[in-house]
Amino acid sequence: MMFSWIFLFLLLQNLVPFYSVDSSQCNTKKQKHLYRDGNVIIAVFVPFFSYFRQKTINFTGEKSIYIQYRTRSYQYFLAFIFAIEEINRNTHILPNISLGFDLYNVDSNQWNTLEAPFICLTGMGTMIPNYTCRRQKKAAALLTGTSWATSAHIGRLLNLYKYPQLTFGPFDTLLSDRRQFSSLYQTAPKDTSLSRAIVLLMLHFSWTWVGLVLVDDHNGAEILSDLRREMDKNGLCIAFVEMIPDSENSFNHNSIMTVKKIIKSTANVVIIYGDMEDLSGLIIAMVAFSMIWKVWVMKSQWPLHSLSNCFMLDSIHGSLVFTHHHAEISEYRNFLQAYNPSKYPDDHYLALIWNAHFNCSFSEPDCKILGNCLPNASLEMLPRYIWQMDMTEESYNVYNSVYAVAHSLHEMTINQEQNYLYGKEKANNYVWELHLFLRNIHFKNTAGNIVVLDSQRKLEAEYNILNLWDFPFGLRQKIKVGIFSPKAPKGQGLLLSDHMIQWATGFTELPRSVCSESCFPGFRKSAQEGRPACCYDCTQCSDNEISNETDTDHCMRCPESHYANTEQNHCLQKTVTFLAYEDTLGLTLASLALGFSTISVGVLCVFVKHHHTPIVKANNWSLTYILLITLTFCFLCPLLFIGHPNTATCVLQQSTFAVLFTVALSTVLAKTITVVLAFKATVPGRLIRWIMISRAPNYIIPVCTLIQLVLCGIWLSISPPFVDSDAHTEHGHIIASCNKGSTIAFHSVLGYLCSLALGSYTMAYLSRNLPDTFNEAKFISFSMLVFFSVWVTFLPVYHSTKGKVTVAMEGFSILSSSAGLLGCIFVPKCYIILFRPHRNVLNYVRNKAPARGKVDYTV
Repeated sequence: MMFSWIFLFLLLQNLVPFYSVDSSQCNTKKQKHLYRDGNVIIAVFVPFFSYFRQKTINFTGEKSIYIQYRTRSYQYFLAFIFAIEEINRNTHILPNISLGFDLYNVDSNQWNTLEAPFICLTGMGTMIPNYTCRRQKKAAALLTGTSWATSAHIGRLLNLYKYPQLTFGPFDTLLSDRRQFSSLYQTAPKDTSLSRAIVLLMLHFSWTWVGLVLVDDHNGAEILSDLRREMDKNGLCIAFVEMIPDSENSFNHNSIMTVKKIIKSTANVVIIYGDMEDLSGLIIAMVAFSMIWKVWVMKSQWPLHSLSNCFMLDSIHGSLVFTHHHAEISEYRNFLQAYNPSKYPDDHYLALIWNAHFNCSFSEPDCKILGNCLPNASLEMLPRYIWQMDMTEESYNVYNSVYAVAHSLHEMTINQEQNYLYGKEKANNYVWELHLFLRNIHFKNTAGNIVVLDSQRKLEAEYNILNLWDFPFGLRQKIKVGIFSPKAPKGQGLLLSDHMIQWATGFTELPRSVCSESCFPGFRKSAQEGRPACCYDCTQCSDNEISNETDTDHCMRCPESHYANTEQNHCLQKTVTFLAYEDTLGLTLASLALGFSTISVGVLCVFVKHHHTPIVKANNWSLTYILLITLTFCFLCPLLFIGHPNTATCVLQQSTFAVLFTVALSTVLAKTITVVLAFKATVPGRLIRWIMISRAPNYIIPVCTLIQLVLCGIWLSISPPFVDSDAHTEHGHIIASCNKGSTIAFHSVLGYLCSLALGSYTMAYLSRNLPDTFNEAKFISFSMLVFFSVWVTFLPVYHSTKGKVTVAMEGFSILSSSAGLLGCIFVPKCYIILFRPHRNVLNYVRNKAPARGKVDYTV
C-alpha cells in the first residue's frame, strides 16, 4: 500500500513538467530576477519556478534546496522576449524608443504572491512596502498570469498605485469588475460562448446525459450556471456535478470518491473545466483507476502536450478539447529555432535544458554552457512531450499584451508630442497617463487579429476543437477536428470532421451517452417521476396516433381521412367503403329484393288470370291488386340502399320506404275493415250497406298516405337525410352512408307505420272467429305480428350496429316485413288457386258458409 501511494505521488509530480536542480549548482539569486534595460520597462510576473527542500541521504540530516522550473511558464517568457524584440525592430511603433523588461517569478502560494510585486515597486531588489527607489526606472505596465487568483492579489496592490496591469490568463468576469480592479486589463477573449459551444457539441453527437467536473470557485459556479441554462434550453441533462475544491492539488480521498462516482455513472461523457493545478488530484485518480470507456470534453489550461506519462495513455485518449482559435505568428517558430544559450547567455533555464538534452559542458556556479554541445542543437529537437513549437493560448495572450502596451505607449507619445508635453522628465508619469490609452486601445496584431482590452468591447472567442491521440512513450498528437464560431449564422456555428475523431479506449464507434435509450417511431417518451427529463420510458402511441421520429415527446393523431399503420409510424389513406353490389351483403340483398319482387309480380299475374274465381272476388280484387303492386315496389326499395350514396338516394331511401309501406299497410287496413264489415253485418243497416256498396274503406288508402306525405314533407324541409361518412367504426375505412337527418322525424315516420299496422292487427283480431273459407282475417293478424316482430327487432339492432351492416339491416327489415305481408296474406290463396282448384268454387264456399245469414261474397 505504501508503495502505491509513493508511486501515485511521483506520478502527480510528473504531471506538471519541470526541471529540478540543486541550488548548489546554480546561483539562486540569479533565478529570482531577470532584467534587460531599455527606454521603457515592461515587467512580467510568471510562476517560473518554485523552491522545495529535501533531506539528503547522509548522516548529517541536512536539507538541500531544489528549484523546480516549469516548462509551461518558460514558454510565456519566450513569447514575451519575442514580442519585445519584434517591437524594438519595428520602426513604426515607438521609434527611437527601446523596450526593456523586468522578469519576476511569482510563487503560486498565496502567502508569497505579493513578494515579487513589492520588489518591483521598491526597485531595490528587496521588499520594502510603500517605498520606491528613484534611481530605478519604473515599469510602464505589469503583466501577470495565469491564475486569476494571482492576478487578483497583485491587482488589489497595484490599484493603490494606479499601475497598469495586464493579465494574460483566461478571461475572468471577476477581474473585469472596474470597481475592484480599476487598473487591470484582460487580454484573453471572452468565454461567454463556451457553454453554447459545448451544448452544440453534445447535440451534434446526440449526447443528452453528461457529467460535470468543475473547480469549486466563482468560475466553476459561473460555467455551471451557463451550462445548466443552455442544456435546459436544448433538452440536455446533467447526470452529476462534482465540484473540486480550488485548493485541492493532491491525490486524496475526495479525488477517489469523485472518480468512483464518475465510474458508477451511466454517463459516458464527462465535461471537465478548470486549471490543472486544481484538478491534478483528479487526474492522478483517473490514472490509478484506469479511467477508460469515458469521453472527456475539456476546456482548461492544461499543458496537454506535456502529459507524457505512458500510464495515462488510455485515460485521456479520444478526449475533445476546446482551445481558443488564433492565427499563427509567422516568425515565432523561427525565433524559437534560433533561441540558444550562445545568443542568450543570461537565460539560465535554457542552459539547464541544453545541459540535460544536448550533453554540453556546464558551469555549475553560474549556470552557463561552456560548449561541446550537440551540433545544430535547438528547441525544436526536444521531444514533443517536453516542448512544443506552436504558440500556446497563454503565450499568444502574452504576445498581444506586450503589443497592447507598446501601441498605448506609442499613442501616448504622439499625444504628448502634439501637446508639447513630451520630455525625459515626464517618463515617471507613464503609469498615470497610460490608462486612458489602454482602455481605448484597438489594433490588429501581426497575425491580423483584432486586440481589444476593454471588456465591454471584447469579441466572443472562437474555438478550435482538438482530438487527443495517444501513442506510446508520450508521443501524443492534438488533431484539429472542428471549429466553433459564435459569429456564424444559426446552424453553422459548429463545424466538425467526424471521420477524423478517434474515440476513447473501449469505443469502436460513436459513443452513446444517454439516460434512456431512444424511443423508436411508433412510441413516445413518458417521463419518469422524480428523474430528469432525459430519463424516460417508451410508451406506444394510442390508437390512430403515430410518431415518425425518434425520441418524440408527443404522438400525432392521424387526420380523419387517414389511419395509423400497424407500426404506428405512418398515416395511411383510408379506403372509402359502402354497401356495394360486389359485397356479399349487397349481392344477397339485391338478389332477395329482385327475387321477392318477381314473386310478387307472379302472384299478381295469378290473381289477374283467376280474377273470375270466387276466392279472388271474395278478397276484393282492387285492394288486392293495389297491395301486390305496392309490395312489388317495396321489395325493390332495398336497391336504393346499395351503391355509393348520394343526396338523391339518401332522400329517396326514407321517403320511398315510408310512402310505399304506408300504402301497403293502409291497403291491409282497408281490407281488414272490409272483411269485418262483411262478416259482422248479418243484418246490414243502411249506413253499413252504403259503406259496403260505395267502397268507402278504399278511401283509407289516400287519407293515410296523405298523412305520411305530410310527415315526410316536414322531415325533408326541417332536417332531410344527407350523405355522411363514418371514419371511426371500421379501422382503415371511411364508411359512406346516409344520415337520417332528424332522428325524431325518422322515428315518427316509423311510429306512424306501426300505428297503421296496429290498427290492421286490431281489426283482424276482432274478426278472428269469422268463417275461414275465404276469410283472411287470421292471415292478416299473423302478417301484422310478423311486421311488428321485424320492426321491433330492427330498432335495437339498428342502434347497436355501425357502418354498412346498419344499412343492410334496414334493407333486410324491409324485405322481411314485405315478405311477411306477401307470404301470410297471399300464399294460402295462391295455394288454393293453383293446387286446390276444387275449393275455389261457389258451391264449396256455400256449403262451408254459416247459417247465420246470407253474405254477398263479391264485396
